[in-house]
Amino acid sequence: MLQFINDLPPHVVGIHAIGEVTKEDLDKVLIPRIDELVKKQGEINYLLVLETDVQNFTAGAWWNDIKTGIKNFTKWNKIAIVSDQKGVEWFSDLFRFFIPGKSKGFALTELDEAVKWISE
Repeated sequence: MLQFINDLPPHVVGIHAIGEVTKEDLDKVLIPRIDELVKKQGEINYLLVLETDVQNFTAGAWWNDIKTGIKNFTKWNKIAIVSDQKGVEWFSDLFRFFIPGKSKGFALTELDEAVKWISE
């Protein structure tokens, strides 16, 4: 399930992932918010707090996530991924070499730092 993270600056989309994440979650929660942000400011600052295993994302969710990333490829400004899964944090740091914006991984204990970084 995807839930919005409130109390973030208006130029940041914040999503909290828990339990199973489906195609419908992306269609109803993430994609409309990303599209709205791109229309409003032309770039994306994205905070994802991942408190579920990446294996809990369905195939449809992964496919829609990939399509959204490609569709908005030049719009990504900053991506902060917060997770206790070391592989996810490592991949987030590595991802910065593949997108035009910045990407950084944070541990769950560093959530405040991630919010500060994505909000700057």
